Amino acid sequence: MTLPFLLDHDRSAWSAVRFKEQPEDFIVEEVPLYEPSGSGDHTYFFVEKRGITTHDVGRRLARALGKRPNDAGIAGLKDAQAVTRQWISFEHVRGDATSVDLGPEARVLESKRHGNKLRMGHLKGNRFIIRLRVGESKSVEALASASQNALEQLTERGLPNFYGPQRFGRGGASIEMGRALVMGDEKLFADRLIKEGLPPSRIRDRKFKNLMVNALQAELFNRVLGRRMPNIDQLQAGDLAFLHRNGAVFSVVDLEKEQPRCASLELSPSGPLYGPKMPFPEGEPGKIERSVLQEAKLAVDDFGRREAQRQPGARRALRVPLLEPPVSTAEPDSVVLRFALPSGSYATTALREILGDAPIGSAVK
Repeated sequence: MTLPFLLDHDRSAWSAVRFKEQPEDFIVEEVPLYEPSGSGDHTYFFVEKRGITTHDVGRRLARALGKRPNDAGIAGLKDAQAVTRQWISFEHVRGDATSVDLGPEARVLESKRHGNKLRMGHLKGNRFIIRLRVGESKSVEALASASQNALEQLTERGLPNFYGPQRFGRGGASIEMGRALVMGDEKLFADRLIKEGLPPSRIRDRKFKNLMVNALQAELFNRVLGRRMPNIDQLQAGDLAFLHRNGAVFSVVDLEKEQPRCASLELSPSGPLYGPKMPFPEGEPGKIERSVLQEAKLAVDDFGRREAQRQPGARRALRVPLLEPPVSTAEPDSVVLRFALPSGSYATTALREILGDAPIGSAVK
């Protein structure tokens, strides 16, 4: 499916705009959930990398410190094809290790002590600095103005929380492998692995299988969100609301009471990450979620199969707030965007609202 847009404006002028031509065009910096205290047995390293994965730089840092790679504490994974800055922790590091050699693709910017290991999810979000390169025939000032206007509308209404196309693999391969696992068909899963040229060892890789099932859950979430567009800033009777400050979910009983909180982006409607323990909303939202599952010829209990790594299910907000005031700046041949999003949301979704699908690729199954 082709995903709908939230904002109503003409994107045809920006089909030739280019981004991510080089790593420096896409800079990502973690917004931490908390700052290191300055004391404790764990050392937090603020690392900058380019052209390599988070696990790559974690292994290099472990080797330089004489630690095991599995001992690395990481809050979130960052794109390899970008310049990214994030915290990585290790316990019982002796002396000042900020000058360790991580190769030409990475460096330690600073280090601080803290009392606990950094864990996955210990981040508030990510700050993005994105350069949009404009061809000679395009107007930099016009794109800067259009970008600022779009980002301000997203600040007011929230960003649709679509999963980006990078979540689904080439041609939707991850979705199809996830579907095979959810159907309990390990032979079909193995056949698709071979078709994609992936190593047979992935058949026994639980983390990889989790990722594939998660891709199917993400695709179904996108379908539900697509049906709720563009009214994602409006609660409906029976909705399960997502409280942004802590991730709590509750049933909407009094629309008149809860809608002002939705308008202020304190909370939002939620959508499904299907699984046997996931609660369904009531009313029209529940009808939409059940119909998407039925059209996919699946049931929630299918996600609890052994082959599917027994995914319990969860709820995800249909939109997310921007964490900081966005800025769009015109430069001689490009436009630079600065904005921040909560963890788990996609900068490409914000770019898509500005530019359309052509420059970044659409999330199409």
